[in-house]
Amino acid sequence: YDQTCAAEKRRRRKKNEFPDPNKRMVINEAVCEGCGDCGIQSNCVSILPKETEFGRKRTIDQSSCNKDYSCTKGFCPSFVTVEGGTLKKSKTGVAKTDDWGDLPVPALPACEQPYNILINGIGGTGVITVGALMGMAAHLEGKGASVLDMTGMSQKNGSVTSHVKIARTPAHLRAQRIATGEADLILGCDMLTSGASDAISKMRPGRTLAVVNLHEQPPGTFAQNPDWEYPVENVEALITESVGGPQAVDFINATKLATALMGDSIASNLFMLGYAWQRGRIPLSEAALLRAIEMNGVAIESNKKSFLWGRRAAVDLKRVEKTATPTQAIVVQLPQSLENVIKKRVEFLTGYQDAAWAASYEELVTQVRTKETSLGLGNKLSTAVAKSLFKLMSYKDEYEVARLYTDGRFVEQLKQQFEGDFSLKFNLAPPLFAKKDAKGHLVKAEYGSWMWKAFSLLAKFKGLRGGALDIFGHTAERKMERALITEYRALVGELLSSLSAGNHEQAIAIANLPEKIRGFGHVKEKAVETYQGDKSRLLAAFKSGDRAHAA
Repeated sequence: YDQTCAAEKRRRRKKNEFPDPNKRMVINEAVCEGCGDCGIQSNCVSILPKETEFGRKRTIDQSSCNKDYSCTKGFCPSFVTVEGGTLKKSKTGVAKTDDWGDLPVPALPACEQPYNILINGIGGTGVITVGALMGMAAHLEGKGASVLDMTGMSQKNGSVTSHVKIARTPAHLRAQRIATGEADLILGCDMLTSGASDAISKMRPGRTLAVVNLHEQPPGTFAQNPDWEYPVENVEALITESVGGPQAVDFINATKLATALMGDSIASNLFMLGYAWQRGRIPLSEAALLRAIEMNGVAIESNKKSFLWGRRAAVDLKRVEKTATPTQAIVVQLPQSLENVIKKRVEFLTGYQDAAWAASYEELVTQVRTKETSLGLGNKLSTAVAKSLFKLMSYKDEYEVARLYTDGRFVEQLKQQFEGDFSLKFNLAPPLFAKKDAKGHLVKAEYGSWMWKAFSLLAKFKGLRGGALDIFGHTAERKMERALITEYRALVGELLSSLSAGNHEQAIAIANLPEKIRGFGHVKEKAVETYQGDKSRLLAAFKSGDRAHAA
C-alpha cells in the first residue's frame, strides 16, 4: 500500500509539516538479551548496540528514530511504549554562558584553482545540507561553487557523499565530480563511509587533509548481524595512511560532543563544519556560512551554536569536552579480573534466586579455575565458564522479567530520558495468555501501566521457580532452559576430565558456546538448535584432537 516513508515523515516533522506522535519506544537493557530480533524484524538502524557488564544489549537512538515502531515486532519483552512527556535533552552548549571571548580567525585556503571538498556521511543526518550551505555561502561571496550529491539508493543511514568544488569564479569550474587523488579536504561526518574505497581513492598524501567523526555508527549490517564489530582501528589506520600520516587528519568524536552540548545528534555535522573551518580547511568566510544557515531556515540558532562549538573544539578540545561532560570523571577502562567477573555474577544470582543458587554457580567455576591453574593454562577457560554458566543460570522467565522491571534501575533510566507527564505500555507475550500466529509463535500485545503492580507481585514469587508450584515452569521453553543448565554442567565436567595444553583452546571455544543462546520464545529455540549443532561438532573434534574441525 502507499504511504509516506518513515524517513520522509521524520524530515517533515522537523519542519512542523507532519504530525508528530507523542509516543516513543525505549528498551529495558536489563531485560534485553541482545538477540537482534528487533533489528531483523524492523531493519531499523536507530537500534544501536550497547555494551554492558553482561554482554551487548540494545538501545534506541531517539534523535534518529523515525517513529514507525516496527522494532516492537521483535519477540522480546524489553520494549516499552512511552506515551506523553518529552525527551530530557541536555543543552549545555545552548545554556552555557559564553566566556570564551573572540576566537582567532584562521587563515583560509586559497581557491584560485578549484578547492575540492568531499563530504562523507549517512542519510538522514544532514550531509546534503552541509554541502548546500557551502554552495550558498560561496554564492553569497561571489565565488564559483559546484555541489554534486551522490545519494544512489541510500535511505536513512545509507552512504551519502557530496562533491563540493569552490573556486574564485564560476569560470574556473570545469567538472562536478572530484577526480582520483584530487580532494583537498575530506569532511568525514561518518567514519565508515570516509574509509570506503570511493572516498579513499580521492585522497592523496601531501594534498588531502581530513577531519573525521570518530562516532561508531553501525551500518545496516548490524540490524541483521547482532555480533557485527565496528572496525574502528582498521578504518583509522587506512584513512591516516591515505592522507600521508597523522599530521594530515583530525579524528574527533563530534557526535558525542554535539549531542552532549546541543541535546541532539543531528547537530554533529554543523559541529564538524565549524571544526574544519576553524582549522583553516574551508575557503569560505564565517559571515557567509552563518548567512547561509539563516537562509536555510531550519533550526537557525541551534545550527549557529553547533558551528560555534565546532570552532571552539578546534581551538581548545579539552575545554569543550569538560563543558560537554562537566560531571563525568575520566574513566580508564581496565580489563576485568576473573575475581570481579565471578563476584558480580554471584551477587546477581543471589538476587535472581537465592544464596544457594549462587553458591552452586561459584562451586563449578572454582573447580574449573583450580584445574586450569594447576595445569598452568591461565584463566581463559575459567572466564568462559563463569560467563556462560551465569547466562544459562539467569534465564529470563516471567519472575525474572518482573524483577528486572521493578528493581529500580529501569525507573531510573526513564527518569534520565523523559520529563513531564507520561504513561507506559508494555509489549509482552505471556505464554499462558498470548495468542499464536499461523506459525505457532506467540503474538505480543500491549499491556497498560497496571502491569507495574502485576510485576511487583510476580517478582515476589521467584522462590517457586523450578518447583511443583511454578505454573510457568511447565512450558517447553522453561524445561529447555533448565535442561541446558544440567547439560552444560556435565559438559564442563567432560572438558575438565581430559583438559590439557593441547586442547585448551578447543575447550574454551566449547565453553563459550552458550553466549550465542539469546532471545525469547521461538527466537531462543532457534538459537538453541544452532548451539546444539555447534556443540556436537566441536565436542567431537575435542575428543578426537582434530583442531581443524574445531576452528
